[in-house]
Amino acid sequence: MRQLGISVYPEHTTKEKTYAYMRLAGSLGYRRVFTCFLSVTESREDTIRNFREFCTVAHEAGLTVSADTNPQVFAKLGASARDLSVFKEIGLDIIRLDGRFGGNDDVAITHNPYGIKIEYNASGSIDMRHLIESGADTENMCACSNFYPQRHTGMTIDRYTELARRYKDCGLRIASFVGSQEKDTFGPWPVFDGLVTLEMHRDLPIDLQARHLNAIGMCTDIMIGNCFASEEELKALAECDLTKIMMKAVIEEDVSETEREILKWNRHAQREDGNSIIVRSTWPRVEFKGKPIPPRARKDRMVHRGDILIVNDLLEHYRGELWIVREDFEAEDCYNLAGHLAEHEEILLDWIRPSYEWGLIIE
Repeated sequence: MRQLGISVYPEHTTKEKTYAYMRLAGSLGYRRVFTCFLSVTESREDTIRNFREFCTVAHEAGLTVSADTNPQVFAKLGASARDLSVFKEIGLDIIRLDGRFGGNDDVAITHNPYGIKIEYNASGSIDMRHLIESGADTENMCACSNFYPQRHTGMTIDRYTELARRYKDCGLRIASFVGSQEKDTFGPWPVFDGLVTLEMHRDLPIDLQARHLNAIGMCTDIMIGNCFASEEELKALAECDLTKIMMKAVIEEDVSETEREILKWNRHAQREDGNSIIVRSTWPRVEFKGKPIPPRARKDRMVHRGDILIVNDLLEHYRGELWIVREDFEAEDCYNLAGHLAEHEEILLDWIRPSYEWGLIIE
């Protein structure tokens, strides 16, 4: 099951804001909170005390807590790959390893007696199969992509999927990051241009980022990397239907009531023999059989990527089919222009594979 998460960096804000944000997220159904020990400059004693309180509040809000660490953080806190007792004392649920220990320690850490999950860097090329074959406990293993504070440094889709597949194929949960578009958000470092995994997401609405990650299908947990996201963004993300690929669409003003029902129908799926030219939903011609769909004149016979077509009465046998255009072509009069995908939503089209279910969010 997909999980949503937030990130907070309490060393850069107040407890009141941090705790209110976690409680709001928890009330909206978020189930994870990420933080970073790499940027904490407090003493060992203050770190333990402050983050113990942090974890208590997070758990009360229904959130599991993951923290970014490396061997230097372990040394500062007096921990080791074979002794995670200080992290148990703090209350951490997940330890993200930004840097590894190497050798047998990378296996031993997964066998800690506290059930603390070890989260590996999914933006790296760790040989997970070798770790598992060497005895690592997959029940205590997961993975998390990097986020990238600097513009132009985020991952491409090809590299993201190439690396994430190493972890997905081992059956591990993978977390990836989306970014809030609020002004003056921040992360663990003094860089303020969003904290996303994919560079192409940096300026997109937060719900589209999440729906795109969901369509790509590599991650199970979607985390907001920067804070604080607005309440509107938190709600928009919480309301996303992540059970299938969903795309926002703007419909034509003169569509018929039957066409409107087809557009809003919740069982669209690409045909098993689908092609790269259109996304084709054929079941509406059965579901809405016999209902007239009068043809409407179009200004232009050319249709373009993201246009939404519905077969009309001039092609009765196929009447009611809904198409979304992937490649521009010239369409005959038997196809009504019913609408088009909203701005940027076309990035989802290439991820609708044969037999995949999908739906439209009508704006």
